[in-house]
Formats: sequence, C-alpha cells, structure tokens
Amino acid sequence: MRVTVSGIIAVLLAASCWALSGIFVKLILAGAGISSLALAFWRDTISFGAFFLWGLAARRDRMSIRRADWPVMAGMGICLGVFHVVLNLGYQLNGAAVTTVQQAAMPAIVLIVARMVWKEPLTGPNLFSLFLIASGTVLISGLLQAGAPDVSAAGIAVGFFVPALYAGWSLFGKALRSGYSPVATLAWAFGIAALVLLPCQAVTGSLMPPPAPARTFLWFAGLTGISTVFAFFAYTFALGRLPAGIASILVMSEIAFAVVYARIFLGEVLDAIEILGAGVVVGGVLVLLAPKVAAMSANPAAKRPPASGSN
Repeated sequence: MRVTVSGIIAVLLAASCWALSGIFVKLILAGAGISSLALAFWRDTISFGAFFLWGLAARRDRMSIRRADWPVMAGMGICLGVFHVVLNLGYQLNGAAVTTVQQAAMPAIVLIVARMVWKEPLTGPNLFSLFLIASGTVLISGLLQAGAPDVSAAGIAVGFFVPALYAGWSLFGKALRSGYSPVATLAWAFGIAALVLLPCQAVTGSLMPPPAPARTFLWFAGLTGISTVFAFFAYTFALGRLPAGIASILVMSEIAFAVVYARIFLGEVLDAIEILGAGVVVGGVLVLLAPKVAAMSANPAAKRPPASGSN
C-alpha cells in the first residue's frame, strides 16, 4: 500500500486529539469520585453508542460484519477494552512519563507483525523515523534527567502489556479495514470493549457514575467526542490509506502534541531537553512526510491512489 497525504494528515489529527486525553482525564478525576476503571467503561460505552447511531444514520446496510471476520473483530474489541484498563494502571503504577515511553514500543511491534503478515517493507526511512520518534519520546519523558521515577515489578509487568495491546487493536483494526467503513469497525469494537469491562464494573460496584459538577460532564464530552470518537475515527480512516507500520510510527507524534498542550493548558514549562525531544519527534514525522510532498510537488497532476476499504 502506498503512503497518502490524507492518511498522514488523518493520523496526525488522531494524535493531536489523543494527546488531549490526559488533560480531560485529569479534570474528570479531579471533579468526580469515579475510578479509572469505571471511567474507561463509560468512555467505551458512550463511544459505542455514538458510533452505532452514526452508522445507522449514515448507511444502515454497511453496519453488518461478515461471520468470518467476527473473530478478528472480537480480537480488536478485547484488545481495546483491556488496553484502556492497563493504560490507566500504567499511569497509576509508573506515572505518565514511564507509561509514555512504554507506549513508544508499539510501532516496533506493529512494524514486525506487519512485515510478517502483510509483507510491508522495513525501509530505511521507516526505521529511521521510528528511531527519531522513539528517541524524542524518551527525551520528552524526562527519564534521562535526575529524579526519574522508580518502576516496580508490577509496573514493569503492566508496562509490557501497554504497547502489546496498543499494537494489538491497531493490527486487528488494520485487518478489518478492507471492506468496512471506519464507523462500522469502531462501533462493534467499542461495543465489545464495553462488554469486556462490564463484569469489572459489576464486581467493583461502580456500574453507575457518581454525581458530579456540570463542568465534569463537559470534560467527559470532550474525552469521548474529541479524544475518542473523532480520534479513533481519524486513525481507523488512516489505516485504510497507510501501511500499518507507518501509521503506528506517525501516531507517536502524540507525545509532541501532549507537551504543547501541557504548556498551554496546564502551564507546565518545558526545559531544553524536552524541547529538543519534541523537535526530534517532529523530525521523525517529517522523514515520512517529506518524500510524499516532494513527489506531489514534482507531479502535481498525479492522481491520488485509490484507498483500500470504503468509508
């Protein structure tokens, strides 16, 4: 599959929206007595409802899934639901910096699996871009500076599953993009994810959300609408227009967006190393983007290659 500008832009949009998740979650948890597990359940449940209604309103006939594809769909939904739980545990046990670095291992997993399953090439620019984005992520995280947080054995165990599950739902989503719209894929994936988390809510006794100030529901609307529905739609759309390995590399630009948002919304001041890291991440994105832009400039009349899948 060829790299398309629309696919690159869609991934960057998804990354910019996912980067807001931490801010929304922080505001929600500060304003309501809700657990991270319950928040993940309601995030997935509301997102399922939004995608399902969207799909019914747009093209009801395109919401069906072939019987042979349900095992793959189940795999995507299970990975997605468990990923949200493990990610929350990672933030609690390891902190945001360490968990961010652990997520950066996801592109390497996707590149290897995509090479084995879809025969996607491991080109020099792809590997160099992965190196730059991973290196920039480490610099931004602050792990190389004094006072880096300690990681427990439990944190290491949880951290192993963070990139694996991240890569899992991304790869399952890539496999499902052939013949299905992003809305149909995500509706059923989030539905399965919510079902996976439902028993956990029953056990913990936190099935219903607690009373909260009105502004907390505004932050939750941002979390579900911007950082979930729109972000996942954009990324799944991109999986139909980019090789899975390249999409997984580009989405690590989320780290750079998160740094900028933290400065704007939380007043966090960046030091020189963090600024350098953000620049390295942007450089990694440009390594993938520059050849395509140069090719389009040289031949502006060239037609965009047909996208795989339908929307």
